[in-house]
Amino acid sequence: MISVDNLSKTFTLHNQGGQVIPVIAGATFSVAPGECVALTGESGAGKSTVMRILYGNYLAQGGSVRIGDVTLTEAEPREILALRRETLGYVSQFLRVVPRVPTLDVVAEPLLALGVAEAEAFERARGLLTRLRIPETLWTLSPTTFSGGEQQRVNIARGFAHRYPALLLDEPTASLDPTNRETVLRLIEEAKSAGVAIVGIFHDKGARDRVADREIDVSSFARAVA
Repeated sequence: MISVDNLSKTFTLHNQGGQVIPVIAGATFSVAPGECVALTGESGAGKSTVMRILYGNYLAQGGSVRIGDVTLTEAEPREILALRRETLGYVSQFLRVVPRVPTLDVVAEPLLALGVAEAEAFERARGLLTRLRIPETLWTLSPTTFSGGEQQRVNIARGFAHRYPALLLDEPTASLDPTNRETVLRLIEEAKSAGVAIVGIFHDKGARDRVADREIDVSSFARAVA
């Protein structure tokens, strides 16, 4: 479902004489349907960079990334937007939403964008918010007013609303209490059972050991640059 071949990425510091900073080189791995692969490595190794390339936020300098039947590294912007809408979900560490949009609408939006009937979309959103213990009294409020843990749970509900064939998870259990952490881990396990291919960053070793089938040390790709 996800295939990365000989991927490389550098950053050019244009305000410092065009200095080029190598980040990763030769990154090669694949993720099958129903498999969760954890990206590991020390801070600064390039885990988040790999995730952002997989989502199409960063351009790669070399190599290829394929998600489903789309070669991301060659795709047009409209193809990337369609991929994100239909195939590739992303739960980041931070909730980014339009201010004043109610929480229930934020969670249902990925389904509505796909043409899912409103009744079905909002039923799914309500179910996830209930499961993630967001009080119903908050559903009509913007999540921008919520605590960090509540925002994280809204972010997770939104990310799991549509059953994407591929999913990127960046610290999905950060800021969560043990009860909600357990709920999120079960959501990940259910997604795997449904055939979703997952790439995740988990600093929570217990969570990583539980849901990840394999670990990929991104530091090895960083060392390949030197």
